[in-house]
Amino acid sequence: MELTAALRACEAISGPLHIVSDSTYVVKCWHDRWWEGWIRRGWKNAAKKPIANRDLWEQLVPHFRDRENLSLEWVKGHSGDQWNDLADALAVGAVVRREGASGVAHPEPRFLGEEDKWREQDKSSAGKTRGRAATDSRIPVGTLLAVVGLRDRRLPGSATAAARLGDVLDSYAQMYPDLVVMTGLREGAEQLAASVAAKRGVRYAAVLPYPTPAASWKPAERDRFDKLCGLAEQVIILEKKRPADSDAMKKAIARRDGWLRSAADLAIVVTDGSDAEAEEALKRWEKAVGDDVWRLDVEL
Repeated sequence: MELTAALRACEAISGPLHIVSDSTYVVKCWHDRWWEGWIRRGWKNAAKKPIANRDLWEQLVPHFRDRENLSLEWVKGHSGDQWNDLADALAVGAVVRREGASGVAHPEPRFLGEEDKWREQDKSSAGKTRGRAATDSRIPVGTLLAVVGLRDRRLPGSATAAARLGDVLDSYAQMYPDLVVMTGLREGAEQLAASVAAKRGVRYAAVLPYPTPAASWKPAERDRFDKLCGLAEQVIILEKKRPADSDAMKKAIARRDGWLRSAADLAIVVTDGSDAEAEEALKRWEKAVGDDVWRLDVEL
C-alpha cells in the first residue's frame, strides 16, 4: 500500500511533487537508487532473490529515474506528525469501513472515528511489543536501529563487511539525525556494529541480557567486549542477576533479543544466506518491523 500510495501520487501530479512517507523501503529506494541494482540484476536483490511487488516497482521506478521535480522524505510513523497521523487514520478507517474516500478538505470525523477500535481489534505482535516499549524508560531516545545476525568471530575483522555496514549506517544517519544503533555486543555482527558505529561517529547503545556476560570469555575477547562497552553512549542491563547455568543464560539472551525487537524502529540483519540462526533472525525481525529491515549479505 505504501508503494501504491507513492505510485498514485506520481501518476496524479505531473508538476513538482514532494512525497512524505514513513516507509523506509520506499524512501531509501529513491534516495539510495536501489532500483539501479535491481534492474541490473534482472529485478533481483543482492541475495539474488526476486524483488517483492515487482509489478508496482516497475511502474514507480520510471518516476524515480526520469522525474527531476520529484523528491521523497521519510517521517517516523506514529510520532505526532500531523499529516502522517491523518493518513494513517484514513487508511485504518478505510479498512474498517471497507470502502475508500476522496476529497479536497479535511475529512469528516466519521471517516476517522473507528481508529481506536480497529487498533484494539487487530494489533499485531509488533504492535503489542511496541506498546510495551513505549513505557520502558531504559529505551534510548532517538530512531533506534538494531544490528544482529551472523555470530562468526571473523566478522569484526572483515574490512569488506565493515565497509559495507559503514555505508549503510552512513545512509541511515543521513536520513535520521537522531539515529542510535542498538547492539547486544555478542561476537560477530553485533560487535561489528559497535565497532563500525564508533568509527563512523554514530551513537550506539549496548544492550546486555545480564551483568558481565563476557566473564567466561577468553581474555582477548573479554577485553574487546569491555572496550566496546566503554565506547557505548549507554549500557542497558536488562536483568539484575547473572544466570546460574548455560540454559538460563540462553533464555536470558532470548529475552534480550525479544526486548530489542520490541524497542527498535529499524533493523539490519547480517547474513551469508546459509547460516540458519541468522536467517531465523531475519524472519523474526521482518515480523517485528516489516519493511524496515535491511538484509546485509556478506561473504567470509
